[in-house]
Amino acid sequence: MIVADVSEAAEVYGVHGTEGLTYWKCLARRTGTAGSWEAVEWASLPPGAVSGEHLHTRTEEIYFVLSGEGELRLDGRPYPVRAGSMALTRTGSTHGLRNTGSGPLDWLVVEMSTPHTHSVLTGARGSDRERNSMPRSTVHVLGEATEVDPSGTFDGPLRTIRTRALATGEKLTLAAEGTEHVVFVLGGEGTATGSGAEVPLAAGSAVTLPLGGSLTVTAGAEGLRVFHAVLAVASAGEVSAA
Repeated sequence: MIVADVSEAAEVYGVHGTEGLTYWKCLARRTGTAGSWEAVEWASLPPGAVSGEHLHTRTEEIYFVLSGEGELRLDGRPYPVRAGSMALTRTGSTHGLRNTGSGPLDWLVVEMSTPHTHSVLTGARGSDRERNSMPRSTVHVLGEATEVDPSGTFDGPLRTIRTRALATGEKLTLAAEGTEHVVFVLGGEGTATGSGAEVPLAAGSAVTLPLGGSLTVTAGAEGLRVFHAVLAVASAGEVSAA
């Protein structure tokens, strides 16, 4: 398992062609995984700051707002966003984000290569599922126990996006058999056990589970709220599932 948190974020200026400051931390990269993950990242905008509008040409991307208030521009259309808001941006779409609140605007980024890009990067056989129709990027609001099927928006093998609230002592057991997983802690505390190790979890912790691994997340005394994304991974030589 790959464990990270949002501490010691970098200061980045001029993100996507704008002026100003963004705080940023990479939590996982495709290195060490078998699936089409590009990166898992945390980002934060100070009040009034902007992450500039940009076009997606080779990756599909989740923006999941963790805290604060802002305006998302998706394919030229403005959407007010707050904690729990989520945008699914497919290739051919543009998006950008502005902090319109009085405090930081924090969000989680999960970026995945399209089937074609993944096949070029890895030499694996790709899927012919990619569609050339008009962009179908979407906006959702996730509560404490919400599940979204991204297959209507994305061409790639991302299967499930969900939020989950675990009561004290409750366990979430994951097995990466034909799948890989990203878990990000939204609130509370607990532990993650896997690969012969047990690590503490708190708000801002991220665990990425590569193919073949297993993981048990256990909620502590305060309970635990998590964001969870599941990506299907084809066997060697197998075509990605449509």
